[in-house]
Amino acid sequence: MTKTDAILLVEDDSEIGELISRYLQTHQIDVSVVADGATMDAALAKREFDLVILDLNLPGENGLSICRRLRADRNLPIVIVTAQGEDVDRILGLEMGADDYLVKPFNPRELLARIRSVLRRARAAFASRDETSSRYYLFEGWRVDIMAHQVTTPAGTKVALTSAEFDLLYALCERPNRVLTRDQLIDLTHGPTAGPFQRSIDVLISRLRQKMEGDPKNPRYIQTIRSEGYLFTPQVVRA
Repeated sequence: MTKTDAILLVEDDSEIGELISRYLQTHQIDVSVVADGATMDAALAKREFDLVILDLNLPGENGLSICRRLRADRNLPIVIVTAQGEDVDRILGLEMGADDYLVKPFNPRELLARIRSVLRRARAAFASRDETSSRYYLFEGWRVDIMAHQVTTPAGTKVALTSAEFDLLYALCERPNRVLTRDQLIDLTHGPTAGPFQRSIDVLISRLRQKMEGDPKNPRYIQTIRSEGYLFTPQVVRA
């Protein structure tokens, strides 16, 4: 018997919540609806969910803050929904670890497609990392722990990365000394449903440089190849 996906929808508009819930349930998805961050926390404490759909415009704690907190606490796929024109919020949501975004108003069929795409990517990533005999990527004293999603500096200090930042670093470690275009990096991190949001890759590259480079303006590890993309220069060893 196929496992039913369990999704937590954080949406304060009861009509939208009911519409989304009813549609997803017709496609064999178990949906729980909550209206704010506090009730979301209570729901997560009671049971496990496969994915969170998170509206950014919420009463009390806003969606961006919730997204940041969720990503720091657990490895749970997040799809954010935003109002038309909130480009900055979409960028920030991806920076803070959201796996995908959708702009209101949206077709429920598109939401379903994005949910399935995010879940496929999450499960494929988990399976590939679980099956590989390599647990770490090592380069120039840095250690990237694949299973624990942790990055450690040559001095032994742990570097806090969002899920999106870690996925990007993981993609770079998998393909060192090879120029990767923004489109390739989008496909490797957010997948083809991420849309033409190439600037999000530039933002994530910039944030990785801030956290990993001694001089982010003159990067040593992640170099920009003009008109082409990015190149991860270290010799990477699997261990």
